[in-house]
Amino acid sequence: MPLTRFSVPPLHTVTRSLSAVAMGREAPDLVITGARLLSTYTERIHEGREVWIKSGRIAVVKPAGTFQPAVGVKTKIYDARGGLLAPGLVDPHIHIESSMMTACAYAEGALLNGTTTIFCDSHEIGNVCDAAGIEWMLRDARQAPLNIFLTVPSTVPATSPRFETAGGDLTPAKIGKLFDKWPEAVALGEKMDFVQVAMGDKRSHAVLGEAIRRGKPVCGHIYGREFVAAGAAAGITDTHESIDRDIADDFLENGLWIFLRGGPPTTPWHSLPLAIKTVTELGANPKRVCVCTDDRDADDLFLFGLDWVVREAVKHGMKPVTAWSMGSLHPATRYAKDADLGGIAPARRADLVLLNDDLVPQNTWYGGELVVEDRKVTPILDKALSKRYRYPKAAYATVKIAPKLKLTPALPTGPVTANVIRTALPGIILFHDKVALNPAPGQTWPDLFAQHGLCFVTVVERHGKSGRVAHGLLKDFNLQEGAVGSSVGHDAHNIILAGTHEADLQLALKTIKAMRGGVCVVRGGKVVAKIALPVAGLLSDKRATVVAAESTALKAAWTAAGCTLPYMGFNLIPLSVIPEIRITDQGLVTVPGMQILPLFEPAAD
Repeated sequence: MPLTRFSVPPLHTVTRSLSAVAMGREAPDLVITGARLLSTYTERIHEGREVWIKSGRIAVVKPAGTFQPAVGVKTKIYDARGGLLAPGLVDPHIHIESSMMTACAYAEGALLNGTTTIFCDSHEIGNVCDAAGIEWMLRDARQAPLNIFLTVPSTVPATSPRFETAGGDLTPAKIGKLFDKWPEAVALGEKMDFVQVAMGDKRSHAVLGEAIRRGKPVCGHIYGREFVAAGAAAGITDTHESIDRDIADDFLENGLWIFLRGGPPTTPWHSLPLAIKTVTELGANPKRVCVCTDDRDADDLFLFGLDWVVREAVKHGMKPVTAWSMGSLHPATRYAKDADLGGIAPARRADLVLLNDDLVPQNTWYGGELVVEDRKVTPILDKALSKRYRYPKAAYATVKIAPKLKLTPALPTGPVTANVIRTALPGIILFHDKVALNPAPGQTWPDLFAQHGLCFVTVVERHGKSGRVAHGLLKDFNLQEGAVGSSVGHDAHNIILAGTHEADLQLALKTIKAMRGGVCVVRGGKVVAKIALPVAGLLSDKRATVVAAESTALKAAWTAAGCTLPYMGFNLIPLSVIPEIRITDQGLVTVPGMQILPLFEPAAD
């Protein structure tokens, strides 16, 4: 890893120096004194402590006031004034791409929220740019002022090419090479094709084998209690998909770590309140329970960071020290990084957070450097954030759309039954409805669709492979007029559009193409909000605060258009590994049956 101002030397190179500081033979570089110390090891709060730091690592914890500088010693002293000093948070499962920003930009929001380490699954850029995209992201991560580890994407594409067209194809051999080349590749990312795993698919198990034989942990993605044991038997040892108390309990009893996912309550990601009941109601021990964010929009990263998820765990019944441990020591232990991360003790990295009594971060030290003070970025971090990694030209040329596409389906000439995707909050699971459509005399098809709460939904293949377009109908999405579109249609990341008329859909597609990827809202024949995502059609190359402001404006326009499903939930509509029905560039796909359905069928007798 290249040396930066924030680099911390490997432990084996500084053990003598750390021991000398602990014994008082050498002076520390920094002393944080006058703190109450949150111990994740014993889940206690200790009054009146100070932490001695050398070379970016903790040398010793002492009673406050112990350090007495000698003449000529240049030790910096920081008075915590009774604040609560805790280890930096460790997010065990996130997708950087969901924030629509690069890793270097993502670091700003993370550090402001007291998160100093993340484990990211970059399957989004892998689906677009194959292994090359993963390596670009890793180079980006190495330049970022944040500890970033990779859980190697395991399911690219998420399903067979028969059901979707992706830009990448991470074979078992490619995954093995990523493990061997990059020391940051510490685990196998979420195995999304849980049905194929349970049914013994050879490729799925070959991917698992690449991680297992290297001694790497395997992350899971499982919906449905009937699949839990089969996933565990295949070597999966964690999951973030605990959507309720009972399946969370099943996961724990089958030997899996669970990552309780907390997200803004208006999004599909806030499953923590129900899943945490395995501890608060069923009495499960939280020793193998962590908290995570999974996905965050750019503005939500600042408002709903991992610190907010910790506070949600407290709100739903956990003791504050236990909740903070679930966000620091527990995930560090899950990935065998607890010798470096997750606690305040000798030899650990000096990744520290000063909290108020409500567990809101005020200061963040990263490798002993003060990067956030009084909830503001310090000059040293501001300088680092201004020097972001520049992705290569190939990353800016991933939207390859066939010309002259028809974005609405050919409409029937008589009564039909339509296979319809019905949306419902929180929005992860989509429902398969059959809707009888029989226009009354003089009634137009658009009027009939509006009567049934329907709008068009279209997926456009954008990797320059098949040029396919698939048409469908959304129910209860509530888009009254205009169109919305995104190049972030999970997981193949084709373009997904929804709208009421062909012209509006065409304008949304034209806008996305001109931006080289992005998201937009069209109303009144005009683009009223947009975010350009030119890096792989997934990421902005701007600073986090800029992307966050654009995201806030987009959400306002999205809501004004009437869309009941939030933007991030909308992006999941093509994700053909979650029940009951999806739409990909290949058409309407049932899950887990994996059958392709026609949009219109003959009317029932």
